[in-house]
Amino acid sequence: MTVTGEDSQLGADPLEPPLMAPLRRGLTWQAVQSMSQSAVHRDDPILRAIRETAAVRRGTRMTKLLSPAQVAGHLAGWLPYGFCYRSCDIAHLSEPEQLALLRTDGGVDGRVAFALRWRAIDPADYELPAGPAQPGLGALPAHSRIGAMVLGTGFTPSTDDLVPEYVTAGFADLPMPANAQLVAHVPGGEEVVLYTYQPEQHGWLRLAGPRWRGLLGELPGVSPDREYVPCTAAGTAKLIGQIDGKEYEAVADPPGEFRVRALTRAARYPVRTLSRRAEQALWRGVPCWVLQRDETWARLRLLRPEAEALHATGARCYERGVYEAWAPADELADHHIAEIAYQL
Repeated sequence: MTVTGEDSQLGADPLEPPLMAPLRRGLTWQAVQSMSQSAVHRDDPILRAIRETAAVRRGTRMTKLLSPAQVAGHLAGWLPYGFCYRSCDIAHLSEPEQLALLRTDGGVDGRVAFALRWRAIDPADYELPAGPAQPGLGALPAHSRIGAMVLGTGFTPSTDDLVPEYVTAGFADLPMPANAQLVAHVPGGEEVVLYTYQPEQHGWLRLAGPRWRGLLGELPGVSPDREYVPCTAAGTAKLIGQIDGKEYEAVADPPGEFRVRALTRAARYPVRTLSRRAEQALWRGVPCWVLQRDETWARLRLLRPEAEALHATGARCYERGVYEAWAPADELADHHIAEIAYQL
């Protein structure tokens, strides 16, 4: 049989199409879940077809589970990057100990699970942590990784659940959309929205009331009493839009609003084109994002982590799938601004 929107409320939102499987007597849910956990089935056409039903569309809600230190990083200006999930695929996981298993830093401790939630600007920003986009992830040795191993089937390691996983395309930083949220999941299944992102001010507005000040106190370097937290770090990726041939920094509020970034509401005109820009370069033949640089050194992140790239660059794993290195700036080749155009 096939699970459809008529059988479940999961199919009610067209922006979040449900994961669907052609279940039958010879292909039970338990069999599909078992296939998703075995590297032997990476190229199984049935498993691939099931995985492809979990589509990301413009406006799909995405979630990345965070440690307290990562929450503080996003409050300072970090952008979405790395491993993430469609929010609808993990909606049944509400207790902190369940969600903590999806953290990218390898930690599972804590009575609270923190997360960043945002809406996808474009499906092109996401790919499977498997071949052909990321063929080397599943072959990386245990001593060079943090967090759960990458199975290469497109599903996260789990003994009970069938959860599709994604990475940002090439492990890129993605511009933070308007109204992104930093949330906490507390024992009992309650979700608390702590902050919401205000793109024009490039900062976070606190929404959590006095009852939840204790949660905010767990975040390193964050004052629980501060109502507005401006980002101190400049984003490594920017949205650029055009109006009548002129370029402007843009703001995305998916699924339907893409506008000029402006402090006054009257100046927030809708843009006619939209693209994402970020720095790229080659170092020792390995393609990398340039996250930070000065005249001497550059901080790089590998687009496609694999054993040969790690050996060539000496890149370290900072969280699941994310490998970065420092390189002499004068050794970079093909240093350029990459532009990823979106279809509006």
